[in-house]
Amino acid sequence: MSAGSTDTPAGAGNRIVTSRYAGTWAGLPSWPELPSSAAVLADDNTDAVRAVWQHTVDGDRETLITSARRIDAEQADGFLADGLSVVTGDGIKPSEAERAVAPGRLLLLTSGSTGRPKQVVHTLGSLTTVTGEQPARTWLCPYATGAYAWWQIVTLSLSLPGQDVVFIEPGDIDRWPRLALEHGVTAASGTPTFWRQAIWRSGETVAQLSLEQITLGGEPVDQAILDRLREIFPAARISWIYASSEAGAAIAVHDGRAGFPRTWLDREASDRPTLRVIDDELVIASRHAAEGMPGAIHTGDRVEVTDDRVAIVGRLASDEINVGGSKASGSAVRRRLLDHPDVVWAAVRGRKAPLVGQVVVAEVVLTGGATVTTGDLTVWCAEQLPDYSVPRRVRVLPEIPIKESLKSDV
Repeated sequence: MSAGSTDTPAGAGNRIVTSRYAGTWAGLPSWPELPSSAAVLADDNTDAVRAVWQHTVDGDRETLITSARRIDAEQADGFLADGLSVVTGDGIKPSEAERAVAPGRLLLLTSGSTGRPKQVVHTLGSLTTVTGEQPARTWLCPYATGAYAWWQIVTLSLSLPGQDVVFIEPGDIDRWPRLALEHGVTAASGTPTFWRQAIWRSGETVAQLSLEQITLGGEPVDQAILDRLREIFPAARISWIYASSEAGAAIAVHDGRAGFPRTWLDREASDRPTLRVIDDELVIASRHAAEGMPGAIHTGDRVEVTDDRVAIVGRLASDEINVGGSKASGSAVRRRLLDHPDVVWAAVRGRKAPLVGQVVVAEVVLTGGATVTTGDLTVWCAEQLPDYSVPRRVRVLPEIPIKESLKSDV
C-alpha cells in the first residue's frame, strides 16, 4: 500500500493470534484516538498489531512501534521532543513539539549493537519484500515487537492471502514449540540461537512440528545448525536471510549451505541488491534500504571469502581479538568449538589481560549427559588453532542464553 492509501490490504482476512486476541487483521479493534504521529510503546503484540492495522488502513499518519521494555524515560522524552506522541498501556502523552506528518512513514529502531538505537525510516512498501503467490502457511513470529524481522512477517501477512501469524511474547519463548503445535504452525522464523535453544530444551516437541518453511536470520549462520534442522525436518525449505533495519532484506539463501555463493558479489541487477566486500566488510546497495541511507551501506559485518562461498562470521568491532599483536578470530574459535559433538552452543570474546592486552575466552553449553571437560575443549581447539587463538578459559553454562532480540548478546 502506498502512503495515504486506504485500500483494504490483500491479507486483511488472514488470521492472527496473540496472547489476547485471535481473529483476523480486519477484525482488530480500532484505535481511533491514536495520534497521527505516534511512538507506540507496546506492552505486548496485541497492542502492537492494533497499531499496525490502524496505520495500514489510515495512511495519513506516521508511526513508530516498539516494545515498551526496550525504551527508557530518556528515550521516551526524546520521542516527545521530536514531535511524536508517546502511547503506552497507561495512556497517551501528547507531544507539544511541532512535527509535519509524513504520511505512511514507519519509524524503526536499529538493533543498537553499536550504541543507542537510532531511528530509520521505512514504509509498508519498503518493508514488504515477499511478493507473488505463496503457499498458505501459518507463521510463528517470536521476534521482538517492532524489529525489522518482526515487520517482515507482519507485512507478509498483510500483503498476501493465506499467511496467518502466531505471535509469541518474550515470556513464552521457552514454550513456543508447544504453542506452535497447538496452533498448527507450518512456518517459523528465528535466529540460530533461537533454533539451538529450542532443539536443546524441547527437541522432542520441536520434532513433532509439521514445518514446511524454516527461516534463520539475525546472526551469522553456521553449517552445524543448518544440518541439524535438515536432519529434523528433511522435507522443509530451509532459508537463511540477511537483513537489517538500515539495508533491508538483502540476501536470501535456500541451498542449505552457510553463507552465500561468491558469484553473487559485484552482481549488478535492478531487482537484486548489490553485494561487495571491502576490507573484509560486507557492503550493500539495496532498493529495500531505509529512507535516506547512502547508496552503499557499510554493514559492520565481517566476511570470509573462499573459492565459492562468502560467509558472514561476526562483527568487525568484536570478531578480531588482539593477543599480543597476533589477531585471533573469535568466529574461527567458535566454529571449532561447535564442531565438537558435545557442544551445542558457544560464544567467544576477548578478555583484558596484562602483557598481551587480550586473551581468548569462551562460554559453551553442552549436550545432555556430556562428559567432556573444559580441558578437553581446550585441547580440541589446540589441535587446529594457533596457540594465541586457543581459549585460556572455557566456562560451561547451564543453558543457552537468549534475549528478547532472540540473540545471545553475551
